[in-house]
Amino acid sequence: MDPELRTEELSLAAGGRLIEAYLAEPPEAGTGRALPAVIVIHEIWGLVDHIRDVARRFAHEGYVALAPDLYTGPVREVLTPEGIRRAMAALSEAPADLRRDPERMREWAAGRPAEERPLIEALGRVMSSAQRDAFARELVDVRLWLAGRPAVAQDGRGARVGAVGFCMGGGLVARLATLDPGLRAGVIFYGHNPPLSDVPRIEARLYGIYGGLDRGITDEVPAFAEAMRKAGKPFDYTVYPGAKHAFFNDTGPNYDPGAALDAWRRTLEFLAQAL
Repeated sequence: MDPELRTEELSLAAGGRLIEAYLAEPPEAGTGRALPAVIVIHEIWGLVDHIRDVARRFAHEGYVALAPDLYTGPVREVLTPEGIRRAMAALSEAPADLRRDPERMREWAAGRPAEERPLIEALGRVMSSAQRDAFARELVDVRLWLAGRPAVAQDGRGARVGAVGFCMGGGLVARLATLDPGLRAGVIFYGHNPPLSDVPRIEARLYGIYGGLDRGITDEVPAFAEAMRKAGKPFDYTVYPGAKHAFFNDTGPNYDPGAALDAWRRTLEFLAQAL
């Protein structure tokens, strides 16, 4: 797809299962040169072409980039992009407070048309706090796998590996940081806060990027920033006025070219300092 890069579809062990992933490396990865690395964590849509493209963008910037598919397995057969769209359309009619409660989600889904029920139930599972925690634990193994790549740079603190995530993946960057002291840096694109009680465990440098119109997420950020401040952890963030949720995704309806370009610049500047 891009002759200048080394790309590969692969599987790796994480959380007691094999998950599929997309690896993109700069040409110099095979020359013995040590490079920083980044995990690219997908949105609710899964490992789609947009996320593969973001991984290649990082590779062009000199990073070993790995995008894991957290939906590897039977759930991916249900949670196709079209299935997710249908489930989200159905959930727009549901009370907001049940969307993160799988049991209540199942009860509500029982009253929906039969063809919608497996979609709603699957989406409810991946949106649940328990499943997000499970994904974050798997991402610790992903980080360890990436840290062991021959091309990934090491220093006195270990492998120079960071993570960048979008939407669901942004929240997972924050949760991963609470679990993995080996993670060096993380960029949270419009993702929910981690449990604030876990903030003192964070060792990574974190940076947040949010849309001003994405109030359901952006309004949470000051509480996270204050928890980080109290714990003595570095955290800066940028809010783009007028930008919606998922404004970075250039294949989606909320794409904001100006905000996305500036957010990419800030992301690269942050990672260059942190890694």
